[in-house]
Amino acid sequence: MKRLVILGGSDGTISSFRAARRLGLATVCVDMRADAPGAREADEFLHISTRDVEAVTAALLGRDDVAGVLAPGTDINLPALVEVTRRLGLPCGLSDAALRVSVDKAYFREVCARLGLGGPAYVSGSAREVMREAGRLSFPAIVKPVDSGSSRGITVCADPSGLAGAVEAAAAVSPSATVIVEELVTGRDLCGEAFLQDGRVALLGLSDRVVAAPQVVAVGHDMAPRDETLTAEVTRQLEAVCAEVGYTDGPLNLDLFVTGDAVVLIEMGARIGGNGMGEALGLMYGVDTVAAAVLLAIGERPELTPRWSRHASVRMLRSRSAGTLLALDGLSEALALPGVSDVVVTTRPGEPVVPYTECRAKLGYVLASGDSATAVAEVLAAVEDTVRVSVDAR
Repeated sequence: MKRLVILGGSDGTISSFRAARRLGLATVCVDMRADAPGAREADEFLHISTRDVEAVTAALLGRDDVAGVLAPGTDINLPALVEVTRRLGLPCGLSDAALRVSVDKAYFREVCARLGLGGPAYVSGSAREVMREAGRLSFPAIVKPVDSGSSRGITVCADPSGLAGAVEAAAAVSPSATVIVEELVTGRDLCGEAFLQDGRVALLGLSDRVVAAPQVVAVGHDMAPRDETLTAEVTRQLEAVCAEVGYTDGPLNLDLFVTGDAVVLIEMGARIGGNGMGEALGLMYGVDTVAAAVLLAIGERPELTPRWSRHASVRMLRSRSAGTLLALDGLSEALALPGVSDVVVTTRPGEPVVPYTECRAKLGYVLASGDSATAVAEVLAAVEDTVRVSVDAR
């Protein structure tokens, strides 16, 4: 049986393991964590760091059952994806520039500026360089590591007084110790998931973040059909960026703001989005978008013709206290509710849990779809009433 190698075993990989299985592929998970959620889904586990390209390549070299390699859910494993596929002679749709635009927020800003696309003023570099140059920026500003995910190391500074601490915090979680400070963009904050084919956006889903105050990390996303003008402008900008970096086929995950009549792309990753976003795009259009990414990884062309255009939502399963997870009850009842497409659990009873203050703290997520926003909201309210989280907080 042919096998798909998946770099990483985070919760964002679970849908890819399952899609590979639907396509008749066995799977290999590569991760340093033997208890990673994705490792439980795999047919084979390689206990290797995804950043150790030499070791990953050596473990796969000479095998005639490996059909492709995929790195979903996070940008962190994309560099290894490009290098491993090159060494093994396997399919990979990422050019060097497409890789860089996915893993370097400052380079993404450079590409957008080169294309004449609107964006915030920024400075980037080491902590010392950023502190030296940040005086030319207006505040409030947002401080981020250029190459980290899961909302880590991000701080909004209302004025320069908090900048030094924010820069140090961002540098500490950046693999390259590189920071970007951007003038804060305000407006309608949207996330996006898209799929490119032959250099054109074949599918695009834009979603509103759902936030539970006082936290700023999204507890969910509501994806829905949008105004044609907005859709056309986001499509134009995405296609321009992708043409510039030589990316023609595959998934995209993005963040953007709508400010008045303008669209400002904030960042983009040439991979399947985590937190259920890849699946939500598929629900919106009736296309198995995660399976489509798997097919591309093994050198096949997916069918991306939409069957419909619906509303789709994701909600995180989360704990409100720290401790040990005792039980997640009501999951089968939630999955049986009309409109619920899937319930993905990423944490097992007996494992430690913490309050949901960043994406990786979730216990799982629920996917739902319907013909209207109201219909989906009713389904999600029913899920909220059905699922019960029990935690031993001692």
